[in-house]
Amino acid sequence: MHSVRTWLLQAGLSITLITPLPALAYYHQHPRAEEFIAEASAEYNIEAAEIRSWLARTERLDSVLEAIARPAEKVKEWDEYQDIFLTRKRISSGRAFLQEHAAILDAAEQQTGVDKHIIAAIIGVETFYGTRQGSYRVLDSLATLAFDYPKRPLFWRELKAFFALTRTEQLDPDSIKGSYAGAMGYGQFIPTSYLHYAVDGDGDGKRDLWGNPADAIFSVANYFKRHGWKNGEPVTQRVRVKGNDYQAVVNDQLKPKWTVAELRALGVIPTHNQGADSRSANLIQLQGKKGAEFWLGEHNFYVITRYNHSRMYAMAVYQLSEALR
Repeated sequence: MHSVRTWLLQAGLSITLITPLPALAYYHQHPRAEEFIAEASAEYNIEAAEIRSWLARTERLDSVLEAIARPAEKVKEWDEYQDIFLTRKRISSGRAFLQEHAAILDAAEQQTGVDKHIIAAIIGVETFYGTRQGSYRVLDSLATLAFDYPKRPLFWRELKAFFALTRTEQLDPDSIKGSYAGAMGYGQFIPTSYLHYAVDGDGDGKRDLWGNPADAIFSVANYFKRHGWKNGEPVTQRVRVKGNDYQAVVNDQLKPKWTVAELRALGVIPTHNQGADSRSANLIQLQGKKGAEFWLGEHNFYVITRYNHSRMYAMAVYQLSEALR
């Protein structure tokens, strides 16, 4: 999810919720409102009065502050987390999505080199194939997080980008719905990602990630292409471990930093021998239903974590994509 999980896990930030401040009716009254208005106006060339008028329509949502304290990646292990996404209904709905949008997915795969099953799995994990895009008014969600969340620089930036997005795409900020963290559309793009990676998939002159599956599919594909997806390369595989040397490198970082040969020397034994020992990978450990699971996280696995900086999220996307084949 291009959601809040991405930002928090990327920055390694605590998600402890501070004691709520007295609610303000509207955020144009906030002590930092003029600072925000000046920054957004200068950065995106938007009239200060326009920004101020939109802030005057915002409302603090305590439900947003409560929801951000409970991201699933922080409160669940893989044995429970997988049950959210690897369900019969999500798999059957995903196969129907692949069939319904086969031509679009084939075109996106051909043009970008990104596996269509990965594209579908992202949309399946994020919004159950577009059917659960979020019911929060993004204007309120982002304003609440920008001004009242203790790690607000992450959302301060997104609120500014949201105002720029509504101008660029000629959207009404009042009407846009999304997640509690301001993620939007089929693929749950946050505003900065929408600005940088959304594309017009069907050539109608618009980038509509809420109602246009072609735009949504091509935008997810573009995001992966821009983050370095390598067509035809593996994502991950189960491995076995022996000895104790592997413990020094397990889950050390998301970006691959070892070669497969180096991991072999530390006691990591791949279950499939395809590919060169010179390729880059990391050793991943997850707590599965039968105990510890070990996986080889290769380059494309890392690319999935650019969408959401969580090993469990990437594993859910990968395993759902495999189930959709």
